[in-house]
Amino acid sequence: MIKNDLFLRALNNETVERPPVWMMRQAGRYLPEFRALRDKYDFFTRCETPELAAEITVQPIRIVKPDAAILFSDILVVPRAMGIHVELKDNLGPIIPNPIRTMEQVNQVFVPNIQETLGYVMDAIKLTKEMLNDEVPLIGFAGSPWTIFCYAVEGKGSKSFDTAKGFCFSNPVAAHTLLQKITDTTILYLKEKVKAGVNAVQIFDSWGGMLSPVDYQEFSWQYINQIVEALAEDTKVIVFGKGCWFALNDMAKSKASALGVDWTCLARNARYLTGGKITLQGNFDPSRLLSPIPTIKKMVHEMIDEFGKDNYIVNLGHGILPNIPVDHAKAFVEAVKEYQK
Repeated sequence: MIKNDLFLRALNNETVERPPVWMMRQAGRYLPEFRALRDKYDFFTRCETPELAAEITVQPIRIVKPDAAILFSDILVVPRAMGIHVELKDNLGPIIPNPIRTMEQVNQVFVPNIQETLGYVMDAIKLTKEMLNDEVPLIGFAGSPWTIFCYAVEGKGSKSFDTAKGFCFSNPVAAHTLLQKITDTTILYLKEKVKAGVNAVQIFDSWGGMLSPVDYQEFSWQYINQIVEALAEDTKVIVFGKGCWFALNDMAKSKASALGVDWTCLARNARYLTGGKITLQGNFDPSRLLSPIPTIKKMVHEMIDEFGKDNYIVNLGHGILPNIPVDHAKAFVEAVKEYQK
C-alpha cells in the first residue's frame, strides 16, 4: 500500500483533507543534484541507465517532497524505439537529422518490440519503486502522438510547427499513417509501464495548442483518446494539453481520470467546460515561482480556493523552469500542505 495516497485518492474523485501536489519536470534542471549528474552523463545515457533514471526520479521526493514522483525519462524515447534517429543536446533541444517528409519514410517507421527497445525504462521503474519504498505513487508518461509527430516531421522544436502542420494538410494519408504507428507504440509502451509498476500515467500534448479546434480533433485528440481507451481499465490516465482549453469539454467525456490545465485557463472556465466533476490538474504559471515566497504561498492558496480542494491536483501549468530557486519550489509544495479550508 502507498503510504501517501492523496494523489491516487484525488484521481478516484475521493474527498481529501487537502489536494495533492506535484510538479511537471520536478526531476530536472532547477535541482543542483540533477545538474551534477547532467554534467557527468549525456541526456540519453541518463534516460537509458536505470540507476541514473531512478536516482533522478527520487531526488525531488527527498528535497522538495511532493505527493507523487514522475519517472525521469523523455517523450522522445518512443520515436527512437521506432527507428527515428533523435539527438538531444542540453540547451539545444531535440534534433531529428532526417525529418519525415514522405510516405516512403513513414513506411520505414515501425511499431517496435517494447521490451527489446525500451526495456531499460521498465528496469528504471522497478528500481525507482524499490527506492520510493511505497512512500508516494509513481507516474509514468508519454508524449501525445501529435507532439511526437511534430518533432519527427519538423525535425526540431518550433514556435509554430508549420512544416508538421503542412505535412498533415498536404499529405493526410501519410500523416495519419504515422500518427497511428505512434499511437500503437505508445499504447504498448504505457501498458508495459503499468505492468512494471507505475501507479498512473500522463499523456503530454505539448503542441496540441498549435492546431485549430477542428484540426485538433482530427490530428491529435482522436489518437490521444485511443490511448485513454486502451489504458483506462489498467490504470488512471491524466491528459495534459498545453493551450488546449477548447478541447476540455470533449476530453471530459472520455475515460481520462484527470485533465491538466495550463495557466491561460481560469479555474472556473475549466470547471465549466468539463462539467464540474472530473479531477483537474494545474495550473500555476511556472514563471510565477520567481515571485517572493509569501506571494507564491498566497497565490497557491487562492488557486486552491478557485479550483476547490476536491477533484483537484495542484501542479504547474507546464514544466518547472531551470532558473527557479529550490526554496521557491519547496514553498510551492509547502503552501499546498499548509492549506486549510
